[in-house]
Amino acid sequence: MNVSACFPAGFQLNKHFMKVAALLLMLAFSVTAFADIQAPPASDYGPTRKLGRGLANIAFGITEIPYQIETVNYAEGNSAAFSYGLVRGVGRFFARLGYGVYEVALFPFPTKKGTYYPAYRSDIPWINSGYQEFPPELGFDTRYNYCRTYQQDPN
Repeated sequence: MNVSACFPAGFQLNKHFMKVAALLLMLAFSVTAFADIQAPPASDYGPTRKLGRGLANIAFGITEIPYQIETVNYAEGNSAAFSYGLVRGVGRFFARLGYGVYEVALFPFPTKKGTYYPAYRSDIPWINSGYQEFPPELGFDTRYNYCRTYQQDPN
């Protein structure tokens, strides 16, 4: 390709200018190509998250007991809450304790299909079974605003 046909007669292109222009063009394309691979899909789940999840299951897995009592009480009533809810909570506590020890012991290694995802099945597709990634939180905080708002005197 004759580049001089694009410019007026008598115009000379410097070879140094052409090299710099080609380098800048390659740099521009390489920067845009690099922007696509910043965070792989499983980057949120790594060994530190696995260690934290294991420690949380060991330390706070006991919260499954009152949480399951509350859940069963809401769905099935008082007598079921303090029988079935208690048994279900104790079982889930020991399951979390076992998963926590497992994840703390093996946190540097990807164990579930070559990833750092939790070893237990998620509760998202299983409404009444499965486990949340971290133990449930207890307390009286709420997402809803139960306080009344009073009209203020405009004067």
